[in-house]
Amino acid sequence: MPRKARIDAPGALHHVIVRGIERKAIFKDRFDRTHFVKRLGTVLSETDTPCYAWVLMRNHVHLLLKTGLTPVATVMRRLLTGYAQQFNRRHNRHGHLFQNRYKSFLCQEDVYLLELVRYIHLNPLRANAVKDLKALRQYVWCGHSALMGQVQYDWQDTDYVLKLFGTKAAEARKAYAAFVAKGQRQGQRPDLVGGGLIRSVGGWAALKDYQDEGIRVKGDERILGDSDFVESVLKTANEELAQSTLLEATGQDLVQLIKKVAKFYQIDIMELKTASKARQVSLARSMLCYLAVRKFMLSCAEVARTLNISPSAVSKAVTKGQALTNRAKMEKEILGL
Repeated sequence: MPRKARIDAPGALHHVIVRGIERKAIFKDRFDRTHFVKRLGTVLSETDTPCYAWVLMRNHVHLLLKTGLTPVATVMRRLLTGYAQQFNRRHNRHGHLFQNRYKSFLCQEDVYLLELVRYIHLNPLRANAVKDLKALRQYVWCGHSALMGQVQYDWQDTDYVLKLFGTKAAEARKAYAAFVAKGQRQGQRPDLVGGGLIRSVGGWAALKDYQDEGIRVKGDERILGDSDFVESVLKTANEELAQSTLLEATGQDLVQLIKKVAKFYQIDIMELKTASKARQVSLARSMLCYLAVRKFMLSCAEVARTLNISPSAVSKAVTKGQALTNRAKMEKEILGL
């Protein structure tokens, strides 16, 4: 049975779990962990991807990310491919390092953000990698230490999380620490890492209650949230896929898009592939990047290769394109839809 496609969109919150193949170690020493953290920071910074929680365990990694302008799939591909290549060279090994398909759950932020931050950051304590909460504060392979002000990672968005606990840093850290401490005895949380429909409605008991009352609920193993949230996410994803399919069916691809954008803005096609900062060229490039990434569902890397610019430049252009005045009207005129 084919696997379902990943669901993503700007602003989507994802709990990502990466495991070593056959549950083997993906970190053998401090150098490996340091290299992974450095690579993680570089990729997140270059793609403007917020990270709210993370932890490195011996044979797996948890990340809590919010999609920026670069799809999480692209972020993870850059992170894992580069790390696996370095790991294999250093340890003189060949073959896959990670399980073929990492897990990624799109999460309902207002319900699950703090629960996931706590769950992810308590991993070292549950696995006895640290002996107590005091030791967890100092554990550098986990985002908890950054939230507690013990270390600083520019790529970890600690402010976003702490502001949910208070306006002043000291008070917020104290409240956050108390929140984490309350979660010590919760143990494993299958409701946060699996279960599909069961997870989406709040567990077996809740599901049975719904069924007993004849209520139909919507669930999906890729989504962590209530039934309404799941329904909304799937509807949006299907609409985006339908539009992308329609564009493909009408013979529109990146080459055709470049021609249409150049014609609309009355510039030469080659100007889009230069570093020109002329206003008309800049506007055209922004609209082109926005349409290519958001409507044609192409990766920033693919667009960057075609335009001879960097992926980060494409990402910034997408933001500018999305903010253009009368964007929706121009979009329809260019695509002819």
